[in-house]
Amino acid sequence: MKFNNVRLLVRDYRKCFDFYAQKLGLEPLWDIEECYGAFKVADGIEGLSIFLSDYMAPVVGNADAQQPVRGRDKSMVCFEVPDVDDTYRTLRSKGVVFVNEPVDMPGWGMRVVHLRDPEENLIELYTPLQAN
Repeated sequence: MKFNNVRLLVRDYRKCFDFYAQKLGLEPLWDIEECYGAFKVADGIEGLSIFLSDYMAPVVGNADAQQPVRGRDKSMVCFEVPDVDDTYRTLRSKGVVFVNEPVDMPGWGMRVVHLRDPEENLIELYTPLQAN
């Protein structure tokens, strides 16, 4: 088995695609017909994609179900960044709203900050803490 990507199923494809490409600055690899987009996450590797939920739901037998809203998060997309504080300031200047402010998490060995994409998917940005 070979890992390909994590795919977020979204209602508003264009809004989410633009968020990941323009706000977070991920390099798009694919942008297909307003339904599927993929982003480079490391040296040409497609690691994150988005897909229109309405196209996936019938395939897995839940076309009549609604996407959950306002529940406890069941997944999170994580990105390592060179400096959480610099990234936080840069993204805030682009209008990105954060869940919290950067904070050291010594037990996790990292400094973290969290935000949500336009469809409420939780995103963590982190920088490893320096060893003492």
